[in-house]
Amino acid sequence: MVHKVKGAVVLSKNAPVTLETILVPEPGPGEALVDIITSGVCHTDLHYKQGGISDDFPFLLGHEATGVVSAVGPDVTNVVPGDRVVLNWRAVCGECRACAKGQPQYCFNTHNATQKMTLEDGTELTAALGIGAFIEKTLVAAGQCTKVDPDADAAAVGLLGCGVMAGLGAAINTGNIKRGDSVAVIGCGGVGVSAVAGAALAGATTIIAVDIDTKKLERAKHLGASHTIDSSTTDPVEAIRELTGGFGADVVIDAVGRPETYKQAFYARDLAGTVVLVGVPTPEMTLELPLLDVFGRGGSLKSSWYGDCLPSRDFPMLVDLYQKGKLDLDAFVTERITIDQVEEAFEKMHAGTVLRSVVEL
Repeated sequence: MVHKVKGAVVLSKNAPVTLETILVPEPGPGEALVDIITSGVCHTDLHYKQGGISDDFPFLLGHEATGVVSAVGPDVTNVVPGDRVVLNWRAVCGECRACAKGQPQYCFNTHNATQKMTLEDGTELTAALGIGAFIEKTLVAAGQCTKVDPDADAAAVGLLGCGVMAGLGAAINTGNIKRGDSVAVIGCGGVGVSAVAGAALAGATTIIAVDIDTKKLERAKHLGASHTIDSSTTDPVEAIRELTGGFGADVVIDAVGRPETYKQAFYARDLAGTVVLVGVPTPEMTLELPLLDVFGRGGSLKSSWYGDCLPSRDFPMLVDLYQKGKLDLDAFVTERITIDQVEEAFEKMHAGTVLRSVVEL
C-alpha cells in the first residue's frame, strides 16, 4: 500500500519551496510510518534551502518533529502503533566499532528508512536528515523514533530532535559541565541559548552569553545566563577573563562556527579548560593557531555533533525535566504556524527574529 499525502514541503534546485503531493510507502523491515504532529523550522532546513548540505534535490524538508507511530514493519520492537515519539537523525546500528565499545552516541553507521518517498511522477525525494517532516505522514527507520510521554507539549519537546538537543548536549555531554563551573557561550541563536540552558541545568554558576544582538542576549538571560557581552562593542576574550577572575572560563562553547569565534573561544578559556565547537563551519573555512599555544594551554578541544546525544537516553530524561519545570522548552517556541507558512518562517529565521517557528499539522 502507498499513502498519497498532500501538502508536503518540497525544495527543488534554484526554486522556492512548494507544497506537493507525496507518495509514502508502507513500512518495510526496520521501518516505521509516523503521523507528524509538529515540526520545527530548523536552521539546517535553511542550509538545505541555501544549497549548503548536498545537491541531492529535490528535498522533502523538515526534521525536528514529534508524531504518532501509525504502522511498523517486520522486526520492529522499539515502538508500536499509537506511541508518541520524537524523531531523531541518529538511529544507531548497534554493531559498528563505536557501538561495540559501548559508545553508541558516536555510532559510525546510523541509518534511515530504506524505501524512498516520491513525487507522484516517481521522482525520488531526499528526506532532510533522513526524516522529511514537513508532511502529515513520513517514513523513517524505527530507530529514529524515541518514545516520549504523550502529555508533553509536542511543539516544545519536538525541538529536542535537532537544535535544542545540539546545544544542551554540547554543554552537558560534550562539555561535561559540572556544578560550580564557569561557562561562556559565543553565539546565542537557537543552539547557543540551548547551550546556556544546558549549562544552567548542569549547575554552572557563572554563565556568560556572547553575541552582537542585544535581543538574543536578553533571551540568553531568560534561559540562565548570569552575564552578557555585546561583542560588537566589547572584546569578548578580555570581558570573559574579567568575569572569571582574570583566568578565563572552564568551558567555552562556540555556537557560531567561524575561525574568528573559535579563536575567541580558544583564548577565552582557562588553562586546561575545554573548548566545544557546536556551530557548523562551511567547507572553505580554515583555522590557524600557534601550535605552542595549543600545547601550552593544555585542556581539551572538542567538537560536538548533535550534542553527542543518545536519543533513547537523553530525550525521555529531558522531557521529564521539562514536565517538572526544570527545563523551559516552551521558551524556544516563538510561534506556531501552518505548513504553508514555512517560506515566511525561513525569512524570519534568517533575520534572527525567532528562536523557533513550529509547524503544527
